[in-house]
Amino acid sequence: MSKKGLASKTNNWGYFFIAPFIIVFIVFGLYPMVYTFQLSFQKWNGFGAVQNVGFENFKRIIADSTFPLTVKNTLKIWLCDFIPQLGFALLLSMIFTFYRIKGMKVFRAVYYLPNLITAASIGLLFNILMNGDKSTVNQLLSMLGVKSAPIAFFKSQSMTQAVVSYILWWMWFGYTTVIVMAGITSIEPDLYEAAQIDGCNRWQTFVRITLPLIRPTIIYITITSVIGGMQIFDVPANVTNMQGDPQKAILTSSMYVYQHGFKNNSFGYASALSVVLFVIIAALSYLAFKTMKGKEDR
Repeated sequence: MSKKGLASKTNNWGYFFIAPFIIVFIVFGLYPMVYTFQLSFQKWNGFGAVQNVGFENFKRIIADSTFPLTVKNTLKIWLCDFIPQLGFALLLSMIFTFYRIKGMKVFRAVYYLPNLITAASIGLLFNILMNGDKSTVNQLLSMLGVKSAPIAFFKSQSMTQAVVSYILWWMWFGYTTVIVMAGITSIEPDLYEAAQIDGCNRWQTFVRITLPLIRPTIIYITITSVIGGMQIFDVPANVTNMQGDPQKAILTSSMYVYQHGFKNNSFGYASALSVVLFVIIAALSYLAFKTMKGKEDR
């Protein structure tokens, strides 16, 4: 057998090894996306005949006053989670990079642990801890002599949103810290040595050397956070009653899609909502990328 024929036969094995991924992606990824887009132009309750309705589902979205509210809720909860999440990640990364701390690897592991727990479990956990006058947190506050205890954490709209944002921050800031630190470790140590020789302090080194060089990492974190943050479902769904109460304060876009699809059996409208949500996420991701990329180019 010639070398060319042997090389061709060897290269074909690559298709064999990637075939399982391609098959799984087509069946569980690509096909559902295409079918969702198709279903957004139809009316179907999951059992009867499918009816083609054209753009009626999208016209219904325009007249729907609840959907913009869910987008607003989702954005508010995500921003109140992401901004402190990135801030804490940068702060911890700076501390771990420029200061020798005993047990640094242990701290990193502890910060990352909440990310290993399923979001639904965490939502249920905080519901048990904070919901009701006899909840664990309220009993602890009463024991400490806090005058305002018991606190109705899930009666106020703003407080409920703040609790959900805090839970999401607690879950994800460890992951973000690990990613930022991975970006920092890729920076050449010679740059830090040169900055030290030039008389830069730690803060100046971090701002003028570290931050510009880890900008691609920050762009990656921002875009993936936008994609995940605009789809938050598990935590707000399980913290209260799956309805987004109080007064739809934590009713997110994904929860709204779920309600129409699996509670109202309006799969066509739920698919149309999903398509619009996909467009919103794509637009926000593109905006975030161009904004941060533009700063990098300047």
